[in-house]
Amino acid sequence: MVPSRIVFDLVTAGEAFDDFIFYALDRLPGNGEELKTQAFSRSPGGGAIITAVAAARLGLRAAVVSAVSDDGVRMLHAEGVVVRNLRRRGEPAAITVALSMRRDRRFLTFNGVNDSLPDRIRRLLPRVRGRHVHLAFCPRPCRPWIAVIDQLRRRGITSSWDFGWNPRLVRDPQFRALAESVDCLFLNRDEALMYSRRTTLRDALDRWRRAPRPVVVKLGRLGSRIVGGGIDLRAAAPRARAVDTTGAGDAFNAGFLAAALRGESLQAALRLGNRIGALSTRRPGGIAGLPHDRSAKAIALRKRSAKAIALRKRSAKAIALRKHSAEAIALRKHSAEAIALRKHSAEAIALRERSAEAVALRRRR
Repeated sequence: MVPSRIVFDLVTAGEAFDDFIFYALDRLPGNGEELKTQAFSRSPGGGAIITAVAAARLGLRAAVVSAVSDDGVRMLHAEGVVVRNLRRRGEPAAITVALSMRRDRRFLTFNGVNDSLPDRIRRLLPRVRGRHVHLAFCPRPCRPWIAVIDQLRRRGITSSWDFGWNPRLVRDPQFRALAESVDCLFLNRDEALMYSRRTTLRDALDRWRRAPRPVVVKLGRLGSRIVGGGIDLRAAAPRARAVDTTGAGDAFNAGFLAAALRGESLQAALRLGNRIGALSTRRPGGIAGLPHDRSAKAIALRKRSAKAIALRKRSAKAIALRKHSAEAIALRKHSAEAIALRKHSAEAIALRERSAEAVALRRRR
């Protein structure tokens, strides 16, 4: 249960899966072919789950509303995520099998209880207490959810949505209104093309640039963009040696939202999203590679240390400069004294010469 008295930083709501991941595959099996591998991982997954765990590891108070397997609930509790489990007794949890190569992935999913999930989430959301609600599922149909988002906004709760790859949404006449109603829309490159009905990324960005609120487009190795609402920003992706990219987009969402909820700039939010998304690819599955808060603190500490070192270097240069300046002043002072001494010496010589002339003159007299 989600405790009613707690106001969470982030509440995620959406589908959950038990992910069975075959990773580091060189190729996919052909027709009638069996491939054998030792590169296998099992992990809870789904956008709501991965984003909630990543946010909790970054220090946010997170809760998830979903239909979660028993293993998934235990994992979420261990991560400090509060769970409102909408799966009823006897209902089968959803399962996804992922075949992951370095440049491509294929999925096969048993959707189980997730087919009944949207209506249950919609009935529960009016009672959610949180600063931000992030939704990660396909709404069917879109119209009722526009009112849900408006209700959240009236309560002072911001919202975001990651629809994932769901071509049927393009045919829903209210999809555009729903997509433009949330405070932040998350898309990857292919989704940005599909949902805008464009064939090039440039044209898709031009379409989303006209949105009234921010639209974040995740571009993998090319980083990320945010357009719409009068905003046009980009951030480069950090280098990462990817083992498996499952859930990287959901990890990005958590990094972006964590920065935004801490009051950081949208540019900083893009950078943190890129970093968390990249770090998540170091291990198979969507959970194992997520950094913990101590990692984020270590990153921040290294940045502060680097700034401190740079400051000390600048201070040392300033001290050296002042020292050189003092030496120059002293040198000028010594030079002035030498000049004065030479002047006094010349005057003394002239005086002696005049005295000698006076003595000679008296002798002649």
